[in-house]
Formats: sequence, structure tokens, C-alpha cells
Amino acid sequence: MELGIFERQLRLMVLLTQNREYSLDELCRKLDMSRRTLYRYLELFRDIGFEVVKQGSVYRLDKSSPFFKEITQLVHFTEDEALTLRHVLDMASGTDVQVRHLRHKLERIYDFGILNAVEADPGQAEKLQQLYEAVKLHRQVVLHDYSSAHSNRTSDRVVEPYLFLDHHDGIRCYELQSGENKTFKVSRIGRVEVLDLLWSHEEQHARVYTDLFRFSGEERHRVVLRLGRLACNLLKEECPQAVRSLQPDGADHWLLSTDVCSFQGVGRFVLGLFEDVEVLESPEFKLFLQEKIKDLTKKVGVVS
Repeated sequence: MELGIFERQLRLMVLLTQNREYSLDELCRKLDMSRRTLYRYLELFRDIGFEVVKQGSVYRLDKSSPFFKEITQLVHFTEDEALTLRHVLDMASGTDVQVRHLRHKLERIYDFGILNAVEADPGQAEKLQQLYEAVKLHRQVVLHDYSSAHSNRTSDRVVEPYLFLDHHDGIRCYELQSGENKTFKVSRIGRVEVLDLLWSHEEQHARVYTDLFRFSGEERHRVVLRLGRLACNLLKEECPQAVRSLQPDGADHWLLSTDVCSFQGVGRFVLGLFEDVEVLESPEFKLFLQEKIKDLTKKVGVVS
């Protein structure tokens, strides 16, 4: 019995230190345990020296906490070492099982997207590195001379950065002045100044999702479409990950069932291929399309 409990605690520890995020419900499902038990294990981790971080609806163990560093310093690599090892593995045979296994283990621990972005783009390197450190250490930062796309003005923004988006082109932050979560384009930041101040509004950091059409948001809406061959092929070309959400529906049609953060992206897709797409679900999406069609009709005039 005790061995089973210990195994589940270790499995939970592994999940909380992987290079991905899990919500409370996801952790409970993976470990087949109740919320009450999970809360008890999280409290146990805190008692023995781990820093358990809650970010929006997800949990993780902070790798910068002293206890975590103490037990991992003998087996973990520095980020420079990890990146060097990754390059060596990339040059090795891609079909070798051990090479693939080592790559997989490294990717579960280190965020190579950030590390590679810093290395590949010298112009963005310093900003990305400082934002990366701020996210890891839970620091507030000043985004100096941020150029807003809406006002065409530059200003300094004091924010709490917590999530990279769009292949690290954007950073999701809680802005202290407005009290809102916003996405800032890294390319529009003049300079990043990391402050000696810890996050003070972590409970406001909302999880952000990115849909197939590259729109991000804190809320998602389910849409179901019936696609003909043309629409299906174009979707797979533009969004290869859509394959996971497609199901055959007869000889020449497919069903797309997916969550979207905005109707703008999927709306452009449907209106551009309206002869080959049928909207099956989402009354809200149908209303959105009707309004777009009304606006288009006004612009081009009604043909009698």
C-alpha cells in the first residue's frame, strides 16, 4: 500500500517538472486520484522544501527553488550544456533509438524553443533571454519603448510575463496599470528591464490557448464544420496539426471539430471556401458569419 502511494507521489513530481503544463483535473485523471488527495500531496511537497507554483489553473514545481536545485544539480545540465548536447544529438543518426530517447528526455525538461530562438536571432536575443529569465524567476519587468499597434505610440509597460506565444514572437503578461492580461510582440519591445520584484498578481495570470488558425485567447468556443476535399486539403496544408481534429464523413467529406479562441480566423476560412464548407455546430459562429455577410452585402450592394 505504501509503495503505491510513494509511486504516485513520484509520478506527480515527474509530471510537475516536465516541460509542459497540467491542470488540476488533468493531473487527477493521469494519476487516478481525487482532488483531495492531490491537494494533500502538493502540500506535502511544500512541507519538504519544494516550491509549488499555481499559474492560472495549472500547477508546476519551480525548478529555481533551493531544494529542487540541491537534488538535481548532479544530474541536470545547465541550459548551455543542454543546448550543446541537443546539437550533438541532432547531428547523430535520426533513426537510432537511443538518440531519439535522449532527445525526448531533454525536450521534457528544457525549453529548446526559447534557447534556439535566443541563439538564432541575435537582434532579439537579449530581450528573449531577459524575458525567459523573468518567467522562470517570477520577476516583474519593464518593457521600455513598447510600440503599440493600436495607438502608434511608444510607452513603458510594467508587466508580469508568464507565457510565450506564437513560436516566442509574443509574450503573455499581466499589466499592472490596466489590471489585464495582454499579449506583447517581442519585436515591438525596445528594451527589457528585469526588476528586483516578484510577481504580486499571479492569481490573475490566466491560461492562454492558441487555436488552429493562430488566434490566442483565454476562452475557447467549439465549432464543427463539414469540409469537402478542397477545403480539407487547404486546411491541412496551412494547419498540419488539424489532422488530429479531422474525421472522415463519407467518401469525399471530413468533419472538423475544434475549439477556437476567436471566430475571426475560422470565419475567414469558411467565407473563403463557402461552397466547400458547411457549418454544423455553434449558433454563435453562425451569427458571426451572418453579420459578416451583411457587412459584405452593404459594401458590394445588393444584386436584384
